[in-house]
Amino acid sequence: MNEKIKERFYRSLIQKGNFYKFEVEVEETNILVIAKKNLKKEIREEVIKQREILKNYIKQYPEFLFSFSPISTKSDQEIIKLMSESSFLTKTGPMASVAGAIAEVIGKKFVSLSDEIIIENGGDIFAKMNSDFIVGIYAGKSPFSMKIGIKLKKREIPYGIATSSGTVGHSISFGKADAVTVVSPSATFSDGAATYFGNLVKDKIDKELIISELKNFVFIEGIVIIKEKKIFLWGDIELIDLINEDKINKNQS
Repeated sequence: MNEKIKERFYRSLIQKGNFYKFEVEVEETNILVIAKKNLKKEIREEVIKQREILKNYIKQYPEFLFSFSPISTKSDQEIIKLMSESSFLTKTGPMASVAGAIAEVIGKKFVSLSDEIIIENGGDIFAKMNSDFIVGIYAGKSPFSMKIGIKLKKREIPYGIATSSGTVGHSISFGKADAVTVVSPSATFSDGAATYFGNLVKDKIDKELIISELKNFVFIEGIVIIKEKKIFLWGDIELIDLINEDKINKNQS
């Protein structure tokens, strides 16, 4: 998510209620948290713990770090199991889901202490809110970048929102999409799926291919793919014009 949109989005949330906003940075991990309590110390300790779990597992099984294919788990740790399961569900390597997995594990642990909480890790989000909210989409040089977002309705179960790009950032992608944003109940699975569908986008968005592949991803609730001036939209998802804050008709995309 672009920093300007991110700031606008989080600022609007904070104004709606008594939220704390803080960042937790541990080595390469930089997490932004919105919560009803100041949990910075506790979340920092949990980030350190989860990173150590990953490091120790990778030392023992280096293929977990380097593989671009699914890897079976040999661990009882939740983060390892989530990443392994995601690799099989999304036909990617387990590290394709690492940012979403960290966000999800931490979000699940602390949602009992803050019934409304957002954990954002490098654009991958675990979110449990008691009101509707909007997540903006940053899509590099696309004319839609910073101008559209997804409206997510309040519900009992959390959302997992992840964005992958072949033109923005340092994450490995074999595609050329400016942005692929996936919404599901799991930030881990959304992260892996965003990578997978991002890899499918080459010089254009092949709608038939995307729709065909989506049949194998039953956990996906909605997906937005942006490539230059084109948008592909699928599922139970509502696009919002961030400039005018109006709903975008699907037929316009």
